[in-house]
Amino acid sequence: MKVKAQPRPQTISQARAELSRRLEERREEIEAAVMTRVYAVADPTDLDPTYAEGLKAAVTAAVDYGLAAIELGEDRTPPPPPILLAQARLAARAGVSLDTVLRRYFAGHALLGDFLIEEAEGGRLLRGAPLQRLLRTQAALFDRLVAAVSEEHVKEAESRPSSAPERRQECVRGLLAGELVDDSELGYDLGGHHLGLMVKGDGAHEVVRELARRLDRRLLAVCREEEAAWACWLGGRRRIETWEALQALGDIGADQLLVTVGEPGEGLSGWRLSHHQAKAALPIALRGAV
Repeated sequence: MKVKAQPRPQTISQARAELSRRLEERREEIEAAVMTRVYAVADPTDLDPTYAEGLKAAVTAAVDYGLAAIELGEDRTPPPPPILLAQARLAARAGVSLDTVLRRYFAGHALLGDFLIEEAEGGRLLRGAPLQRLLRTQAALFDRLVAAVSEEHVKEAESRPSSAPERRQECVRGLLAGELVDDSELGYDLGGHHLGLMVKGDGAHEVVRELARRLDRRLLAVCREEEAAWACWLGGRRRIETWEALQALGDIGADQLLVTVGEPGEGLSGWRLSHHQAKAALPIALRGAV
């Protein structure tokens, strides 16, 4: 009995669409292989967890981009995905060199090319000149992607604050704005319980350091120049109430300072909310002090 052969695509466009479909069916295998190559270039697990998690999402987006390009071609493929540009900026903030970032991209591109050739030739979809044209298109789009990623990394690296206090301020600003940032330099556990304060006046930093010591809390404090005040957080594993901080401030003798305190919060969202409450109360306290 003769087995009816499956019809092969009749046009180059149909062949490319079928090739993209077949590679999509192997997506899990492709992404796993790319991640293995990425980790072989440089293990990201010792860096900020946010960066490592973003790397996984970036691999998925890069594979999406590569598969879409196979079917759509150079002219119809959209610009590089925003998540890849965001990950390039995050890499710069995390201190990951552009060389490491690009070596990961080249490794992933080469691997996807191997899968592409295997399916194109093994499935008798594309051979010879049509396959060479597809590979040239993939190379051109890869060059476009690398150029965009490099530009984002360089711009972020050049704008990155040079001193530790500046980097801490920039990190806090990004976290409050909901950005994906590397918080490893803060030395502060964002997953615990927090109490946000705004403190204004001479000797403010020394007072909040003593406050944190008395309450056995970890202190995060940055000077917010726009308010001419210190934004502070008291963090720890247990919840601390607002009245406890106010009572301790009274014991310290901080009458010369202007202090506003938010409600206790937990986790990153509670960290943000407690700060916003303290910040919102600052203009009211300033008017009352006049």
